[in-house]
Amino acid sequence: MGKLKLTEWDVVEHLESDADMALYLEAAFEEAGDDSALITKVLGNIARARGMSQLARDTGMERKSLYKALSGQGKPSFATILKVIRALGLKLHAEIAHA
Repeated sequence: MGKLKLTEWDVVEHLESDADMALYLEAAFEEAGDDSALITKVLGNIARARGMSQLARDTGMERKSLYKALSGQGKPSFATILKVIRALGLKLHAEIAHA
């Protein structure tokens, strides 16, 4: 049997449209529960798909700070999360949770 060649899968390569990005974030909200690191990582992936340099310009933040905050390891403030979401052209919304 031949050797199996694996390639690294990167979600960023599959976030091609605004709708893809919004659905990805919505799915993360559904699945994350209390895992805020998952949400920040998903926002980081969306930011990389859009372009971190442009996001830095749109938020007025440094690119390096954004990478750190949105790595899933960072602990960004809620104000930073809101600023990033707005700059990405996304919206948060609330709905009644159904048991």
